[in-house]
Amino acid sequence: MTDLSARSILAGTASGPIIAAGEALSFWGGVDPATGKVIDVHHPLHGETITGGILMMPSSRGSCTGSGVLLDLALTGRAPAALIFSEAEDVLTLGALIAAEMFGKSLPVLRLSHDAYDALCRAKTATISETEIVADGVTIPVSPPATSALDLTADDRAMLDGRDGVAVQLALRITVAMAAQQGAQKLIDVVQGHIDGCIYASPANLTFAEKMADMGARVRVPTTMNAISVDRANWEKQGVPQDFGDPAARLADAYVRMGCRPTFTCSPYLLDSAPKTGEAIAWAESNAVIFANTVLGARTAKHPDFLDLCIALTGRAPLSGVYLDEHRKAKRIIDVDLPDAVDDAFWPIVGYLAGRVAPDRIPLLRGLAAASPTPDDLKALCAAFGTTSAAPMLHIEGVTPEADGAAAPQADTATITRADMIDVWTMFNDGPEAVELVAIGSPHASLSECRAVADALGARKRHADVTVIVTAGRDVMADAGDIIARLRASGVQVLPDLCWCSISEPVFPTKTRALITNSGKYAHYGPGLSGRTVRFSNLADCIEAALTGRVPPRLPAWLA
Repeated sequence: MTDLSARSILAGTASGPIIAAGEALSFWGGVDPATGKVIDVHHPLHGETITGGILMMPSSRGSCTGSGVLLDLALTGRAPAALIFSEAEDVLTLGALIAAEMFGKSLPVLRLSHDAYDALCRAKTATISETEIVADGVTIPVSPPATSALDLTADDRAMLDGRDGVAVQLALRITVAMAAQQGAQKLIDVVQGHIDGCIYASPANLTFAEKMADMGARVRVPTTMNAISVDRANWEKQGVPQDFGDPAARLADAYVRMGCRPTFTCSPYLLDSAPKTGEAIAWAESNAVIFANTVLGARTAKHPDFLDLCIALTGRAPLSGVYLDEHRKAKRIIDVDLPDAVDDAFWPIVGYLAGRVAPDRIPLLRGLAAASPTPDDLKALCAAFGTTSAAPMLHIEGVTPEADGAAAPQADTATITRADMIDVWTMFNDGPEAVELVAIGSPHASLSECRAVADALGARKRHADVTVIVTAGRDVMADAGDIIARLRASGVQVLPDLCWCSISEPVFPTKTRALITNSGKYAHYGPGLSGRTVRFSNLADCIEAALTGRVPPRLPAWLA
């Protein structure tokens, strides 16, 4: 029986052309906020402008910063006319909610049944009212937004009544609204937060943060900060333009003013404050969320930018998603064909493919335990998985702490073959042999990764025409003093605070035509963010490029 139904998540009216994609999209690294154009070169909508359209996709994926990009689009008049999903979605929904709550910019968000979604995808234009969608002869009734009868505590109600000031009142109101659309029945205490919204993705990020800080916002749980968009202490000396460096630095300062710890790293799991197994936390930043759930066994939803601060201000998060045992089960079992003698490049490839195979559900990967992945391997896998999947975690049989018994009874099966790995490797190496830049540290490099680069370079100097940049967190750099000195003696730039997904010219070398990285995450986002050709390989090839300026786009030994 056909089910043509729709649920309003955020109410409103709109009309425009249908822009439909069968694949999720990350707005951060996938949409240019200055133009509304899709810049993700790997996405079917690449090159299309979404401004004014009815944008349809199953869900979003990738970076939590997408909420900031959508907010900026809404504030500048470049947003889609409406967003339509077929699955649960938080990141863009939160951006639309902030636009309405704080800035009076309405942007309808709807969730459709699969039959209704398929029918609407075939239409050319649509008109959305609060009660129906009309499109090319198809009429789909729209139910009003869900209202959750949240079981609020006396403390929750006092915050909503303004006891702790207007910033906390607004923060909890936003959190409660998100809890309602997620179907939560109560809120949960969290023991720490991690802020992703400190990246200067757009002017909207600064507008939001300074408005909250000016209202007297102050975090009430220990809260770390993600990488920012400049080297906080050195951006002026590095030649960063004032019109970018100043707002990026002000954004970081606003969060510090609200009591956040200036860690400035996208790898908070490397800090001394990393959460313990079973702890409820509130992290944003996709790779960090996936690593925390998967490898550490902590519990956090993939909170969008802005909601991360709201939760940190109140200490309360919606009790939904992977905070609950039943939602941490694997809905797809993926058998991986493990080649012999894999190297460090294997793990990002597997993570990227796992996300493709399970774009909308938690998978259990089988067949990897024999390769004994290190924490750095798992870090690379989780980061790459986050670029292609909306899921906040995965399991690896025989490796990760919750993998035993993780498969849900209804889980289906899939495979990742060597042929699949070759296809992704080939896609990531459609570029020239000569490279001018080696990019290491996406996510931020660990102490052992810094040591590996230093050991591989030894006392050899980099090629004169090749820039080598490693990005790492302040805490790691402080612990790696002698290693950092060795790297710099070899001509390597080691940069704190910013990371590859936020680096821009002139810190990003302007002469670069092509670069090479060992990060699956940056191999995916890099072309759209930098406008350059990006190649992917193992650390050994990255070192060869640093020394010689060129590496043939060859298969690794384990795939040859």
